[in-house]
Amino acid sequence: MAAYFIVRVLSVAFGLLLAFQRVHGWTQGHATYYGGSDAQGTNNGACGYTNVFSMGYGTMTTAVSSPLFNGGKVCGACFQIRCAGDSACYSNWITVTATNLCPQGSYGGWCDAPKIHFDLSQPAFNQIANVAAGHVSLEYQKVNCARTGGIRFYVQGHTYFIQVLVYNVAGAGDVTAVSIKGSNTGWISMTYGWGQNWQTGTVLDGQALSFMVTTSDYRTVTSYNVAASNWQYGQTFEGSQF
Repeated sequence: MAAYFIVRVLSVAFGLLLAFQRVHGWTQGHATYYGGSDAQGTNNGACGYTNVFSMGYGTMTTAVSSPLFNGGKVCGACFQIRCAGDSACYSNWITVTATNLCPQGSYGGWCDAPKIHFDLSQPAFNQIANVAAGHVSLEYQKVNCARTGGIRFYVQGHTYFIQVLVYNVAGAGDVTAVSIKGSNTGWISMTYGWGQNWQTGTVLDGQALSFMVTTSDYRTVTSYNVAASNWQYGQTFEGSQF
């Protein structure tokens, strides 16, 4: 009986510790919104996504201030956010994807460094607070992303300059390294360009293409021969997923 009591106490204590850690995993920030009630005006931006609606991100997206944007490295990451401490707040939380930069000097100064700020799409803002408020305090934490289908690779450029937009990445969501391989080459580390665009000057025309993607949690997934040797610039290819 005594042993059972001790185990039970330890179990409860461990549960309380986990709850404490979850509560204190949240960080304080602020939120405004941009775009229309249907999220028009938020469908592209500094991450390089040409249309977040058709790319699978939908309307649950956000621009972030420069401390979070991190030169574009945060693009594709997911954040769980909830309104906190304002009369306009609703009690629920949402998950949004970082798809744009809220630049220094934006209206109201909310996005000026070193502020931590989320400029949400209007539909996203409307799920955590009354849009009439315009601005609210919030709490946020980075979470894993859920995506449908495989990682997408949008290949742009020309023979001597290949630029690949990597999107629809599950798990951590934010890509930190990309390598490309032609059917006649070894693995080639791509150079970071901007947003989630990655580049190489290696000539790969006429070769099947494979990709290796690493995210901020140091996990790597490899997609072999996702593009056949007759691929063309302007095409999108689907690979494996985390």
